[in-house]
Amino acid sequence: MKKLFVLGFGLCLVMAFTSCKSSESAYKKAYEKAKQNELAEAANNQEAVVETAPVVEAAPVVQTPAPVSPAPVREEKVELVSGDGLKAFSVVCGSFGVKANADGLKSTLDGQGYNAKVVYNAERNMYRVIVASFDTREEAAAARDAFKAKYPNRQDFQGSWLLYRVY
Repeated sequence: MKKLFVLGFGLCLVMAFTSCKSSESAYKKAYEKAKQNELAEAANNQEAVVETAPVVEAAPVVQTPAPVSPAPVREEKVELVSGDGLKAFSVVCGSFGVKANADGLKSTLDGQGYNAKVVYNAERNMYRVIVASFDTREEAAAARDAFKAKYPNRQDFQGSWLLYRVY
């Protein structure tokens, strides 16, 4: 009786695994067909554009300086922890709750040629890493935009902001 039960159970398992077809192949076929249709439409549209495109003479290229984006400024009372020469407007590229993390980023930036500084905001208990410091807001905004452009793949640097030092 036990052998008959095991044999029946095994037969049920074999039938269960062999009778079910994966629906993955149907999805794959539909995807490939849609992709081919999309490529064919793009090729047809491209041919139409090429045939009807008017001839345009190129104008001389004139380079203009990139506009400085409007820069919101945070006002904070901070004190200089490490580095030298903190001015009114600064470009902040990192904020940390732990001083060792701020010092690590400062060392990295110093190694890349910056004169980074670490300041401390006692109200928020945060250490700010400053890349550069300026007397005017416009200079700081331009430096922030240049810094962000230098590191387009660093998301942490893309969040750089301006700090106005309150005394």
